[in-house]
Amino acid sequence: MMSESTQAWVAAGVRAVIGTHTQAQDAGRTDEIVALYTPDGILELPGTDPLQGHDALRAAFKGWEPELPQLHLVTNTVVTSSTADEATATSDVVFLQRGEAGWAVQVVGHYEDDLIRTGGTWLLRRRKTTYQV
Repeated sequence: MMSESTQAWVAAGVRAVIGTHTQAQDAGRTDEIVALYTPDGILELPGTDPLQGHDALRAAFKGWEPELPQLHLVTNTVVTSSTADEATATSDVVFLQRGEAGWAVQVVGHYEDDLIRTGGTWLLRRRKTTYQV
């Protein structure tokens, strides 16, 4: 069993990866996003085949670079299982985009993230995204 200080350190590391991913995605910093995934990292999105590996992730996130101001609000992150080197987290996400009429909710969803710590750095091994309808 992990100590409370290790649990807190793991949770802080996991939240830092999730927050960095979110801010980089909204700013269109593709290389920064890709660097947050393991070389064989997987992104699962509804209605598409999973994207695996840095090349596939880079191509996808490059295609999703924002044309209008956007904001992913990621909240309610809970680290559901962890060791000192592996963690799973769930988060809720609301995607907003600013158009001529102002900010509007585009999508409400959920992230399930699997992370691993390699070389002292937390990385996403897998992110599964689901959308609420």
